[in-house]
Amino acid sequence: MHIHILGLFPDTFDTYFSQSLLGKARAKGLVTFHYHQLRDWSHNKHHAVDDKPYGGGSGMVIMADVVCAAVLALKKDHQISRVVLPSPAGSPLIPAVAQRLSCEDSLLFVCGRYEGVDQRAIDKVVDEEISIGDYVISGGELAACVITDAVCRYIPGIVGKADSVENDSYQQGLLEHPHYTRPEIFEGVPVPQVLINGNHAEIKKWRKNESIKRTLERRPDLIDRIKGAKPMSNNQGTTKKANNNG
Repeated sequence: MHIHILGLFPDTFDTYFSQSLLGKARAKGLVTFHYHQLRDWSHNKHHAVDDKPYGGGSGMVIMADVVCAAVLALKKDHQISRVVLPSPAGSPLIPAVAQRLSCEDSLLFVCGRYEGVDQRAIDKVVDEEISIGDYVISGGELAACVITDAVCRYIPGIVGKADSVENDSYQQGLLEHPHYTRPEIFEGVPVPQVLINGNHAEIKKWRKNESIKRTLERRPDLIDRIKGAKPMSNNQGTTKKANNNG
């Protein structure tokens, strides 16, 4: 997998991608990261990439000509297979979306800032918009990191044990069960006895029950989705929206 990130602050990524599982994966050649400065495709002497929005209003909008020039050049030079715009207006980042993206040969994340990217650029060069949650952050860089991490977990060899991913929260539609480790008693609170008795069938049953209990308490909407009242979407996320602050 080749990950390309286009934005105004490309130097912010390398520290995170050099650590832990992603750092090991990069050292093994399982994934590569490439950072590109959006200003390199600006055509004015000040290297500006944004301008005031038509129709008035606060903030600035990243210009279509700069984004299109950058994306088209990168696609030509690096054979990028899919262009993703982190956006609160995009489709939710769910396991099925991350797993689908992990099958791509290469991804390009376009990181917006300010009030977003000119809609004409989104319509012309972006394949899909993805949201990491119902909130807005200052730019697409952090969102690109989150999506990248979620995607890379599905690439074979990055996570040591496949069942670590298979048992993650949301993977089966439920939140994951609680976890415990040593010491066996901490400040008077013991580890549940079922986890110590060595009966794997009972442990599996306990974990499933705790997973359902936790989901009912914290995210009952997920139970509704499992029942079919609110099916979890696995669309391609191609709805085009302008705001892309992450």
